[in-house]
Amino acid sequence: MSADILLATLNARYLHAAFGLRYLQANLGELRPRSALVEFDINQPVLEIAEAILARSPRILGLGVYIWNVRPTTELVAILRRMRPEMRIILGGPEVSYEPEEQEIVRLADHVITGEADLKFAEVCRHLLQDPPAPPLQRLIPAGLPDLNRLELPYELYDERDVAHRVIYVEASRGCPFTCEFCLSSLDIPVRQFALDRFLAAMQGLLDRGVRQFKFVDRTFNLHLPTSTAILKFFLDRWREGLFVHFELVPDRLPEPLRELIGRFPPGALQFEVGLQTLNPAVEELISRRQNHVRMEENFRWLREQSGVHVHADLIAGLPGENLESFGRGFDRLLALGPQEIQVGILKRLRGTPIIRHDREWSMVYSPQPPYEVLQTKDLDFATLSRLRRFAGFWDLFGNSGRFRESLPLLWQLPAGLESPFVAFLGWSDWLHGRGVKTSGVALTRQFDLLWEYLTTQAGQDPERVGLTLTRDYQRAGRSDRPEWWRVTALPESASPIRPATLPKRQSRHWVEQGKG
Repeated sequence: MSADILLATLNARYLHAAFGLRYLQANLGELRPRSALVEFDINQPVLEIAEAILARSPRILGLGVYIWNVRPTTELVAILRRMRPEMRIILGGPEVSYEPEEQEIVRLADHVITGEADLKFAEVCRHLLQDPPAPPLQRLIPAGLPDLNRLELPYELYDERDVAHRVIYVEASRGCPFTCEFCLSSLDIPVRQFALDRFLAAMQGLLDRGVRQFKFVDRTFNLHLPTSTAILKFFLDRWREGLFVHFELVPDRLPEPLRELIGRFPPGALQFEVGLQTLNPAVEELISRRQNHVRMEENFRWLREQSGVHVHADLIAGLPGENLESFGRGFDRLLALGPQEIQVGILKRLRGTPIIRHDREWSMVYSPQPPYEVLQTKDLDFATLSRLRRFAGFWDLFGNSGRFRESLPLLWQLPAGLESPFVAFLGWSDWLHGRGVKTSGVALTRQFDLLWEYLTTQAGQDPERVGLTLTRDYQRAGRSDRPEWWRVTALPESASPIRPATLPKRQSRHWVEQGKG
């Protein structure tokens, strides 16, 4: 099916839906009937993507470019440029909104709209489709901050397949009041709110269509108390089985009105993504991050002890001024607060962020290829950062999966020698790497076998205790077979099975990895 205007992007995976493209299409005005939206993912062959686009014969192609898709999108644009040179290619998105002069993809495109292009894209399309042709536009076209009251909301553009199979992104606000130097959101000042009544009416429309899982992309959901309480009350009043709502929270701001509402949700209905990033005050000061640690710890304890919220916390390794020891102390401190998941990320030099001002003083060396991860700092050499990268992968596999909730702590419940969970797990990570184990694609039984071997041979743990503990976790994971370590621990054949339904749902990794370019 052909269209004059084709909007497209390469998502990180099929599960994700392109929220930004839906805003662009919703705000095309009279051009909307002449448009179409098509989504791909980064695992598809670029030639197949090019074929699908060319089959639609668009006059204008709008592409969303992000840190996770810039490489294959550059290849795609190069192919399209050769095959259909008369097609006008317009780029947008965070990856091309900053430092565009350094990017090959910008050189290949006709135009790049920098910033929030919700309204500007339609304006450019009108110009390009004029007959007779209008005067040429410049390559770089800045978009000012749009008036949110003028925007058409895009939620009706989620189709039935999206509702049934994909993450449904929503937003009640844009912008962030904080100035953390590693984050693109620090450039989005001021915070702007969508009209609450209009937004909630759109959420009701999604609920009526069967949506049960909502991901709010607001950077600071709990910043504006009247709005956050109204939204929580909206979902609480309409709660039904299967409803799941994800919010990103400021960790040290959880006043009583919010707590009262949060505490009324059933377990598993809410997920909070809490970006701590570092617990080193000196590093926080270096990167212009403000955080009240006392309040943060109080809020974490309240969430874990008084609510059914699933807490996903973020730490970043490789920040200027952070060495291995201080990062480890921060990890241990966070682990003691009991979040269900800790996502350890490696610092990325996102285009446009002021983190580069520390490059010389702290000897920051970044990869020239996306996602531009830090490779070395004054305090962390390349080998150490490689260890931390593996640590992050293995922690996600073993720590965040929920499958080893009893047996994994055995790593750091040793009588002597390992002073922290971080040190203990880093040793386990190093041992796995030495055995040639990868951080993904490891079969479940193999994961249990490896932990059994390490605990009983390297860590000197009592085999019977390890076996009993592993068995409970193994049965929770839904397994009823009896692996080798079961047979050597003298466990009774009639060991009581544990229902796998007690395993916590693990959804957050899918929910947090896209949309933050």
